[in-house]
Amino acid sequence: MAGAFRTVRKNTLVIAEEIAEENYGYSPAEGTRTVAQLLTHMACVTGIPEQIHKVQHVSDLATFDFFGVMQAIAAEEGKPRMKADIIALLKDSGEGFASWLEGLSDDFLAEIVTYPPHMMPRTKTRFEMLLSAKEHEMHHRGQLMLIQRLLGAVPPLTRAMQANIAAMTAAAQAKG
Repeated sequence: MAGAFRTVRKNTLVIAEEIAEENYGYSPAEGTRTVAQLLTHMACVTGIPEQIHKVQHVSDLATFDFFGVMQAIAAEEGKPRMKADIIALLKDSGEGFASWLEGLSDDFLAEIVTYPPHMMPRTKTRFEMLLSAKEHEMHHRGQLMLIQRLLGAVPPLTRAMQANIAAMTAAAQAKG
């Protein structure tokens, strides 16, 4: 799980580095995060699972102050930061989260966490919940890839796929 998260964060960092600093204030539509806010959100949001599982060891989410934690993250997103500061934040938070994941035991990951009555499913394992941090980042990275397109760039994963296809095509043509 830690390795998978590191891979996702590495791909996020490539995009963060490729987007020019003058585009960090870009928002694709009214009411959406800017590039800087989105990247800062991605850097800070791993604090939610850390608070739930590491700090408070919550077993019933009805007792967790989700809105209070989200307010703190929103405040962090709103702080002005330079591109280099955001990239450093992404690196530090990503490695801190991945290092913590590496040390988790199978017993810990198998523990059941209960959700409030209005949410489905009613329970999940800590493992299932912690996987969502990677899924959440991938969701936002998809947004960043679309933003790159809107800014006139081809996202790095697309370029890599295109290069692989070109290499496979050339190899097939060489075989005749």
